[in-house]
Amino acid sequence: MDTARLICDRGRAIDTSGIRKVFQLAATLKDPINLSIGQPDFPVPDPIKRAAIEAIERDRNGYTASQGIPQLIERVNAELEKDLGWDTTSDAQGTLITSGTAGALMLLFLTLMGPGDEAIIPDPYFVMYPHLATIAGGNAVRCDTYPDFRMTAERVEPLLTERTKFVLFNSPNNPSGVVSPKDDCRELLELCRSRGVLLVSDEIYDEFTFSDGMTDVSAKDSAEPRCPSPARFDGAQDNVLVIRGFGKTYGCTGWRMGYASGPHPVVEAMQRIQGYSFVCAPSIAQWGALAAMEVDMVDTVSAYAARRDRVHARLREVTEVAYPQGAFYAFPKVPEPLGLTGTELVNRCIERNLLVIPGGAFSDRDTHIRLSFAAPEAKLETGLDILCELMSG
Repeated sequence: MDTARLICDRGRAIDTSGIRKVFQLAATLKDPINLSIGQPDFPVPDPIKRAAIEAIERDRNGYTASQGIPQLIERVNAELEKDLGWDTTSDAQGTLITSGTAGALMLLFLTLMGPGDEAIIPDPYFVMYPHLATIAGGNAVRCDTYPDFRMTAERVEPLLTERTKFVLFNSPNNPSGVVSPKDDCRELLELCRSRGVLLVSDEIYDEFTFSDGMTDVSAKDSAEPRCPSPARFDGAQDNVLVIRGFGKTYGCTGWRMGYASGPHPVVEAMQRIQGYSFVCAPSIAQWGALAAMEVDMVDTVSAYAARRDRVHARLREVTEVAYPQGAFYAFPKVPEPLGLTGTELVNRCIERNLLVIPGGAFSDRDTHIRLSFAAPEAKLETGLDILCELMSG
């Protein structure tokens, strides 16, 4: 039986991401220098592990309510009140625990997009964004953010049409690590509000904002650093859907834990779709996430900031590279004298047993590469040696 002929247009339109292709390649190489995957290289903190283990031992292994366990929803809402100033007791606001931020994004696109609908995404973008639009039957309109990788109101406004359902904003940004300043956040919110368009703020790296990317100076001494967000401004609660997660911050990416919070009608519709798809976020991971919200990760983030400093200092000697103020990526440009695309440089890296991602996996351009500095120190230094040598020609 020719089962390939059964695959519909949607299934044929989705290709394996450039990240996954490199990930698969890594499995075939002997001891590669892997700077490709955004997988934290620190262990899950013990209190979080114990909470998940305890959940198993207490037989908390069954389905939860589709919305999530009440204890975690309450704790998330308390965090939103503290961090964003939101009134989470309002009937106009809703919170949904999701199967990772990817799960929240999938539910968002399926909830708001249909044939002919549009969502505006940054370029470069997280690899999933355009494909989610395809799955939902809509169109992802790229907002060119080169060379500074800031998604500004000025750049977004010409792209808005009567078909635009939402603008998807990502800061700290993957793949560049750039953190959008407060004024950009405010102006983008004001634009979206004036045009009746939902602003979706993907803040998966909100805890991984380094001190030089924080909202204000006082935050540098805070036990809970936070990045600038369009959700902080007056009235934002009615116009912004915030998506955050636990995997990157606490090293538990495989637990698939995230949440979405914002206008109740949108969140309620996402919850209905979750009930017929993911059903609920993993039960034992929800109890682990509850414990995670009491764990201080400031020292870990500071250690990553020191890595960032080394990575940026090395790369800027050989090429153009934006200064990452959050996440754990750098997105250097392939030096023009080399005459190579990002993919061609990646192939040369692979010949040296070094794995990075071509910029074309994140963009309509293939002029950059992405490297992750969430890697063991020795591997990172060796990888930087190889990369700087190759970029120097």
